[in-house]
Amino acid sequence: MSLDEEDIIDGIGEVLFQEPSDYYPPPKPATFESKTLQTGETLRLRLVGHSPLWGHHLWNGAQMVTDYLYDHALDLVQGRNILELGAGAGLPSIAAAIWGAKQVLVTDYPDEDLVENMRINIDAAKDILPQSANKIVAKGHVWGASADPLFSCLRPGCCGFDTLILADLLFNHSQHAALVSTIQSTLIRSSHARALVFFTPYTPWKFDKDMAFFDLAHKAGFRVTKVLQKVMDKVMFKDDRGDELLRRTVFGYELRWENLDL
Repeated sequence: MSLDEEDIIDGIGEVLFQEPSDYYPPPKPATFESKTLQTGETLRLRLVGHSPLWGHHLWNGAQMVTDYLYDHALDLVQGRNILELGAGAGLPSIAAAIWGAKQVLVTDYPDEDLVENMRINIDAAKDILPQSANKIVAKGHVWGASADPLFSCLRPGCCGFDTLILADLLFNHSQHAALVSTIQSTLIRSSHARALVFFTPYTPWKFDKDMAFFDLAHKAGFRVTKVLQKVMDKVMFKDDRGDELLRRTVFGYELRWENLDL
């Protein structure tokens, strides 16, 4: 068989076994949600078209923890270094930067689309963000991994973040230990330090598994305090099953270091 004949046969094989152009569904386009802050600014937040990590929703927990940050801005935001985990669109982080945080690091899984989406939302808010350079930055981070890369955005000598934000992450039951580990390694050991954990039990029959996170946190040296319980006007996912009241309820908890002498 000549080289030309081999090339022809190979070409036929490529055509025969090539997937048609419409074999895969087209990627879903990005969507947008608006949130008006208590201080009057309206944020137009871009959400990725679809994400297996659920970054394509603006979660109730993110909205409620944003409101909570405003109500307690003096203690939790102003002049504080803030880290958000699993941020998605980054709503609470952007709001905290607007309301006077010293430095904000907004993180999610190091997926290119998720991280770029956070940066797009930061850039879209640049007209209402303070002008200080790099006051809010976005990075990818895997829960439980070394926290050293996260500290690079802080000023030299700073050994942790004052306020951590975890909004609607507890349904990832297999990641609870990794989340607690990240809190331990990033929350500054100070009496003013707080980790805010807000969530809705979207699968109410697994509520006990959601709450098991706080048992792990307590064993890891944190004092756990419930700070909020609010019933939303409607459920996020109307076709889901399970107790509707629970699926409409946002629970908020605060973690503090139990014993700073250790």
